[in-house]
Amino acid sequence: MELRNLAIFAEIATAGSLAAAGRRLGLSPMAASRGLAALETEAGARLVHRSTRSLSLTPEGEALLPHARTILDEAAAALAAIRPAARGVAGLLRVGCSAAFAHRVLLPLVPRLLAAHPDLRIEVLAGEGLVDLTAEGLDIAIRHADLPDSSLIARRLARSRRLLCAAPDYLARCGRPTTRADLAGHECLRLSGVTHWGFADGLRVPVAGRFAANTFPSLHDACLAGLGIAVLADWNVAPDLQAGRLEALDLVDAAPEPRDVWAVYPSRRGLTPRVRLLIDTLAARMPGGVES
Repeated sequence: MELRNLAIFAEIATAGSLAAAGRRLGLSPMAASRGLAALETEAGARLVHRSTRSLSLTPEGEALLPHARTILDEAAAALAAIRPAARGVAGLLRVGCSAAFAHRVLLPLVPRLLAAHPDLRIEVLAGEGLVDLTAEGLDIAIRHADLPDSSLIARRLARSRRLLCAAPDYLARCGRPTTRADLAGHECLRLSGVTHWGFADGLRVPVAGRFAANTFPSLHDACLAGLGIAVLADWNVAPDLQAGRLEALDLVDAAPEPRDVWAVYPSRRGLTPRVRLLIDTLAARMPGGVES
């Protein structure tokens, strides 16, 4: 199987269209279509359902996709082994993470990574829910919670604290809580559906307030606007604390439970040079970073 045709197929699976796959690979839609047709002829099966609006994989395509990505990764690794060190790592690195992590941690690193590695491409898929790495074609995802048992390989990037935070304006109007019991008298900014906050000693405390949202960036913005108290990650609010836009609230009887930051990828084979580059860069960049 030709690597170019496998690359076209893998990009179609990710992008959902021939035109987008062609753009990513520097090919015309016609060239991408011919490459896919050649691969299907060689495979002896239709790999992609075609419609006027989008493309989707057939069962045969779903079965081939992980093998195609493995072949492409191994080819990239082979080239990396003989390429001049000055060229750095190469290929497309697809990263899944929360919007807050992308904004505060990942995106500020991207210019330096691209400048140091001219043949590297980075695509960030930011969202709040857990993603299926294989289905989304991700090389790596960043997660902020205890990891369920799975086939994924995980590395802890940083030991992350969560902080109770409020704007000075809110504290001037409503006072400063000093114990967990005091939270009952405050506006607590919560994720939608959340009724309790967890603390490091295992106790869960009921909280309430007039504002809730389904994303942490929304809670962060509400906290900055003085709407109440929020539980936010230390890596996310460090600039706001330093600038005085927010204040951290230290309770005398407990601290919020920590949420370590993890990098996860599908398998040991998934630890390509570009994935290792990102892991090492993030671990060095984040407060509380963990040595490899």
